[in-house]
This record gives sequence, structure tokens and C-alpha cells, in this order.
Amino acid sequence: MTMSTKPKFVIFAHNATYDKLHQVATLGMTAAAMGKDVIIVLLFWTIKKLAEGKIDQIDFPLEYAESAEEVARLLKEKKVPKISEMFQDAKHVGTLRLIACSAGLEYMGVDASAVERNVDEVMGLPAILSLTAEAETKLFI
Repeated sequence: MTMSTKPKFVIFAHNATYDKLHQVATLGMTAAAMGKDVIIVLLFWTIKKLAEGKIDQIDFPLEYAESAEEVARLLKEKKVPKISEMFQDAKHVGTLRLIACSAGLEYMGVDASAVERNVDEVMGLPAILSLTAEAETKLFI
């Protein structure tokens, strides 16, 4: 396997509400389009949401409940792509890998088969940290 010389752009995705996942997807897609090797590491709640088939569900934290309905309407009206579509689009315009943390599967009570078909790889934290060690950018969302 040839080592890539492109800069790595890593997002550790922990929070699974739509607003946070939207940021993960748009930042990942933009970085991929800019020629970076994008690695999105799914942790805890993002793993659970993916396993339950709810990755595209529009939900917001309780503190935004007052305006959540209006924002959801605007997202549909403006035809904002789904999270899953943005991940796929990023793979078409550049390099994006979705990696699920194996410990997160255990902690969230998720069967690996419910996640494996939707990610590029399931890895343990030591392998993830080795893979992302030399990243130009690391974000925790």
C-alpha cells in the first residue's frame, strides 16, 4: 500500500444531534474537496445513531427546542443534503474514511454488523491514534 502524502484532516465525532453531525459532514466534505485525506472517527453516540439507522434524523439539543421546528423546515425547503449523502459525496470528490471505534460498539451495546456495512473500518483506539497521529488538523465534535 502506498502512503499518502496528502495532509490528514481528522474529526472525532462524538455528538450525534443533527447540528453536530451536519458540521462533521460539511467540514469533512469540504476538506476532501480541498485534497485532504479525511478520517472521521465515530464514537459513542454517533455509533449508536448509525447502528439504529438514524444518521439522517433531524434532531437538535433541548436548548434549541424553541426554533428546532423552523430550522428543520428550512433544511427541507433549502434541500440541504442528508448526512449520509454528504459522506458519500465527500468520497466522490476526494478521500474520506469513516471509522468506528470498536470500544464504542461495546460501550453502546451495538452489534458490529449493524455498523460495519456503513463504515470503511472498525478499529481499536490504539490503531486510531496511530493512524491520526500526524494529522494536520484534529477536531472533536
